[in-house]
Amino acid sequence: MTNASPEQNPQSKQGQQNPQGQQAHQTAQNPQAPQNPQVPQTPQNEQTPQNEQVPLISLLVPIYNVERYLEECLESARRQTLQNIEIICINDGSTDGSRAIIQTFLDADPRFRVIDKQNSGYGASMNRGLAAARGDYIGILESDDWLEAEALETMYSAARENDADVVKADFYFYWSVPEERNERFGFVSAETAGVHDPRVHTDVFYLKPSIWSAIYRRSFIEENNINFLETPGASYQDAGFNFKVWSSTRKVVLIDKAFLHYRQDNEASSINSPGKVYCVCDEYAEMIRFLDERPQDKAELTPILVKMRYDSYMWNYDRLSEELRREWVLRMAEDFRAEDEAGIVDYTLFEPWKVEDRKAIMADPLMFHARQRERTEQGVWGKVKYYYHLGGLPMVWRVVRSRLSRG
Repeated sequence: MTNASPEQNPQSKQGQQNPQGQQAHQTAQNPQAPQNPQVPQTPQNEQTPQNEQVPLISLLVPIYNVERYLEECLESARRQTLQNIEIICINDGSTDGSRAIIQTFLDADPRFRVIDKQNSGYGASMNRGLAAARGDYIGILESDDWLEAEALETMYSAARENDADVVKADFYFYWSVPEERNERFGFVSAETAGVHDPRVHTDVFYLKPSIWSAIYRRSFIEENNINFLETPGASYQDAGFNFKVWSSTRKVVLIDKAFLHYRQDNEASSINSPGKVYCVCDEYAEMIRFLDERPQDKAELTPILVKMRYDSYMWNYDRLSEELRREWVLRMAEDFRAEDEAGIVDYTLFEPWKVEDRKAIMADPLMFHARQRERTEQGVWGKVKYYYHLGGLPMVWRVVRSRLSRG
């Protein structure tokens, strides 16, 4: 597979930054859900539809202070060629004009629903949406992105034709300024399209979560108790959801088409926030908890999770400021050592240079950080020299091929 972004980028935009994420969650306990997160059975502040026909797809749109992009987003949902859908807007206590925009769609189209809730973050919003969904399948559309008109119909047709738990399409990186531009990500290609078992086609675990370019069978989500960790704000919750999905399904359809336009020029988005450094640790703790409840899968999936954690931690390291990197690399070393001591690392899953980097971090994290900073200052040539030192020209060539195939 090809990949146009940093490896295992675990963080979607997930709406906008949420300054009140520390509030207690306004949800009720679902007795069949794990203690953390809590998922409600019946949302209270919800407008229910008059039409009782069961929709084919429930499209969840988490919303927090995104008035600039929201109309384009909801209009793309409204004009889907698949007509029998419901669009559930989860308004996470927006204080701008977002609620008024939602109301215009509620008034114009009975397929729109709204859940109004106090500000409690992306994970809590998504769990409210999952609990309210009535469709055969569930999709996710983040409120500053937009969908091509045939997206849901194409994915639903593939789901029914193959009796699949998940249908996953490619997506575009999207910029609206300074001029409109789309770059296809490359999650799916002609070579990888088709029906797959993630336990065999394990590459899906290591690619960007992008949970919003797929649809999920609702009964599959419910039977496997798949939900979001309700950490404050909007950071990394898609990583845990993504792992739970791939860990639980044995049939997914990959489509060699892109429908979702994933906005890159929203400065308020959480992908542009340098804070919340340790939220990724919470997500991996949640993934471990998920596997602990499934001992029959733990031995097979734990090494995959270890590799995912390495990629996520390194992506987090690369995006941080110099000061935060020094702090973060110490945490990386601590967690990597614990995994090695527990005997759960399968180094055959790692590319050779990642093995060397991982061992360097464990041996002397601050020295690794100093060398990384030096290589960064030297640019591409500094990285070439580093990998040449590790393994000569064959190592340099393997790194280049990996970058071309994974981003």
